[in-house]
Amino acid sequence: MTIEKGNMKPWESYYGPNMGYVQEQYELFTQDPGAVTPAYRELFEQWGAPPMSGKGAETLSNSGNGQVASGNVDIQLLQKAVTAGKLVWNIRTYGHLAADIDPLGISEATDTSLLEPKHFQLNEEDLKALPASLIWEGADGQTTTGWDAIQRLRQIYTGPIAYEFSHVHEVQEREWLNRRAESRTSPAPLTQQERTALLERLVEAEQFEDFLHKTFVGQKRFSIEGNDVLVPMLDEAVRLMAEAGSSHILMGMAHRGRLNVLAHVLGKPYSKIFSEFHHAPNKDLVPSEGSTGINYGWTGDVKYHMGANRFVKDGETVQARLTLANNPSHLEYVNPVVQGFARAAQDDRREPGYPKQDVTKAATILMHGDAAFPGEGIVAETLNFKALPGYQNGGTIHIIVNNRLGFTTDSSDSRSTYYASDLAKGYEIPIVHVNADNPDACIAAIRMAAEYRNRFKKDFLIDLIGYRRYGHNETDDPETTQPLVYDKVKNHPTVSHLYQDMLKKESVIDDAFIASVRDGVADRLKEAYDQMKKNEVHEYYQRNISESEAVTITPTAVPLEQLRSINADLLKWPETFNVYPKLQRILQRRSTALNEGEKVDWSLAETLAFATILADGKPIRISGQDAERATFAHRNLVLHDATNGDKFCPLHHLPQAKASFAIYNSPLSEESVVGFEYGYNVYSPDTLVIWEAQFGDFANCAQVIFDQFISAGRAKWSQKSSLVMLLPHANEGQGPEHTSARLERFLQLCAEDNMTVVNLSSASQYFHLLRRQASLTETEDARPLVMMSPKSLIRNPRVASPAVEFSEGKFELVLEQPGLGTKPDRVERIILCSGKVAIDLEDAIEKEKGDYSWLHIIRVEQLYPFPAEEIKRVLARFSQLKELVWVQEENKNMGAWTYMEPRLREIAPEGTTVRYEGRPEHASPSSGYQLVHSMEQQLIITAALKQTAKNNIPLGR
Repeated sequence: MTIEKGNMKPWESYYGPNMGYVQEQYELFTQDPGAVTPAYRELFEQWGAPPMSGKGAETLSNSGNGQVASGNVDIQLLQKAVTAGKLVWNIRTYGHLAADIDPLGISEATDTSLLEPKHFQLNEEDLKALPASLIWEGADGQTTTGWDAIQRLRQIYTGPIAYEFSHVHEVQEREWLNRRAESRTSPAPLTQQERTALLERLVEAEQFEDFLHKTFVGQKRFSIEGNDVLVPMLDEAVRLMAEAGSSHILMGMAHRGRLNVLAHVLGKPYSKIFSEFHHAPNKDLVPSEGSTGINYGWTGDVKYHMGANRFVKDGETVQARLTLANNPSHLEYVNPVVQGFARAAQDDRREPGYPKQDVTKAATILMHGDAAFPGEGIVAETLNFKALPGYQNGGTIHIIVNNRLGFTTDSSDSRSTYYASDLAKGYEIPIVHVNADNPDACIAAIRMAAEYRNRFKKDFLIDLIGYRRYGHNETDDPETTQPLVYDKVKNHPTVSHLYQDMLKKESVIDDAFIASVRDGVADRLKEAYDQMKKNEVHEYYQRNISESEAVTITPTAVPLEQLRSINADLLKWPETFNVYPKLQRILQRRSTALNEGEKVDWSLAETLAFATILADGKPIRISGQDAERATFAHRNLVLHDATNGDKFCPLHHLPQAKASFAIYNSPLSEESVVGFEYGYNVYSPDTLVIWEAQFGDFANCAQVIFDQFISAGRAKWSQKSSLVMLLPHANEGQGPEHTSARLERFLQLCAEDNMTVVNLSSASQYFHLLRRQASLTETEDARPLVMMSPKSLIRNPRVASPAVEFSEGKFELVLEQPGLGTKPDRVERIILCSGKVAIDLEDAIEKEKGDYSWLHIIRVEQLYPFPAEEIKRVLARFSQLKELVWVQEENKNMGAWTYMEPRLREIAPEGTTVRYEGRPEHASPSSGYQLVHSMEQQLIITAALKQTAKNNIPLGR
């Protein structure tokens, strides 16, 4: 073969198949030079790679716009272009595997060969022969060839920010995300002024922790160090969300870094934080996780669980209210509470119908732990809210504050996923991993997150990968379990020093500026500490637990004519609306329920309560897994057209309504939904918020929310709630499940008038209780209400109430059994009971038709606060009383007995015995056999209603 010399390139004489043959020879040459003839070897050594095609190839490679000039197109050229496109896709999808997101360099090496051109049998010459725009639609004027495009994309996707967007199925969103990642100008690079301000913030965060560490030696603070950049990231998120119109910015986080966030983002004064450390010497009062601080007298909470509010102002105009939610050590359980805050802030409840939601009014930021995010199921439950009508709030910015450790547990022991963030992929949430030692990249990440959230109204997740400078707490030595990691940590400079060195190298700042910043922060910290010591003032929330707090009584009766008018309007629907015929007949029977001689059942009593509360101008929100229809199909407040499925809610069209009525079927989860409703109620205390369990035992699944928030939130955080929880409860012979709402557990949580626990026996009582609860919202008397709600009693005629009890009655703490106790001097036994067993006793007495002059029955409708005075007034009428008997259907170790026994003994008249009648102790709430249940229930009723035989006088032999 003759090799052409001079200026003429040898490729110009090759066309079509001949060029294809040369290309094949060149591929063999690149793999093994000895595989081609000496002539081709000499050709390739002198001239390099042949073009992708003949004369048209140079036109294609030089066109710069990806358009093929007229003439023949080489198939191999197109194959190379397609293959290069696959490489681009790989870099976008898997570039995170090679990204610089490991500050300590402790991650295991990952196979990143799929990011290399040679993985696709491409080389530099192949890529240079292609115009950049042919393989990368985002190529700009600075990127001309395919090779340039690949290098630029590798720089983007393997830098200090790693992107995971391929799981986002919405094409428009994914393309927007890719464009933002690949843009040189969006988010805009930080200005010199922004970078110096960022350095100052990092110094503040670092020196605050350092001051606490040296000043309060050995005290726990769960420092932010290793992820210090979280503070300026939150600053930026707040700014961007406020600028987008969010007047409420709601945040939730665990305890790590909380003090720093409180100080610098929420504006809590240094002196107040120092005071909480300074006044914490008494270890006798210290719970396991902290100092007394504001925990004096077992009220309040440790300082790194407390929340705060702050108003961010621009001039004289309030721009946004910042709220950091209180949170116990249960880490992620604050997530649904904050989501409830946001939805409450977004809903306009002033008009009838569903509330009008404006998602721009409030935004949420949730900070997670890297071990807790995949480890705690509450996270997945809360993520599931993101698109649900009753729970979505226009998107949350999630930040995993990733220090690579959970207490002392390595990531390999705490999760099965590659990243801590992988759970979010199932919800199509865009994910960015960012190096916490690169502040510029971190600010770029939070700007992208805020822009995405504000544009698409959806969640965004940032995995902020840093480290933990100390142990789980500052008294813990982490080197016992992570010696290699902490050997690196000890020698690793802090982010503020890394950043100041970089700015200094770029001549943005000098040594004098650095000294000025650091000295200024140190002076402010010392001044605040000196001021705290001089004032010696320590604030804490304290309540006198010996005082009984009387609840203000508000009349709850409603005039009969008003009830009848409302009832008639509730039975109206559009002429074109086709109510399911069977249901229509049931509803129409309600039309005469308020007439003389008729009675109102449980379901109508509830509907009338809702309607009259709305007529009073009080908004209502109710949710539960079957809230619209109710588990026992008694509510039916959302009607479905039998022909087309359209929905109609009578309460939305009630002429008398002056506020919104929200009713939602909830997802199949309790923990997150109860937390959400609690948060909604706390942030919107004017709303009567109700959660209904499908069955009461499902409340088990929300135990942390009950324990840490609902029962203790007022004592720990002075956080008031009037949340209503309806928990279907009764032993109906249906087996162990769905029998018990675990009344005993709620009664164990009761103290300091922290909540109300009831077990009712009449429809009118339910009506008045709901109206009473609504009247207590927004007052100091607001308390959560736990109700053992009925199952079979819903349709039991003995529970129905005449109209006069609604128009003239009130909620009674105790009820006396009608027809009994009419001869006080003959009564020897008083039965006390609550709920369904009271109806069983009434039924048995009427069927027996015996002489029960020796017996009286008190139904304890409100169990807590214990109605001692009301019961004592009843007991005082009976001078011959011999015994008080607590009767319950639950097992002896369950139900109310262990709660009631000491209280009954305390108020029992002298000489009166107190005893129990009910099932014996069992591990399971109920028998699995209907026959056994029926026999047990009959034995309880028989024993309770059997008069004790009088002792015979012994006469001797």
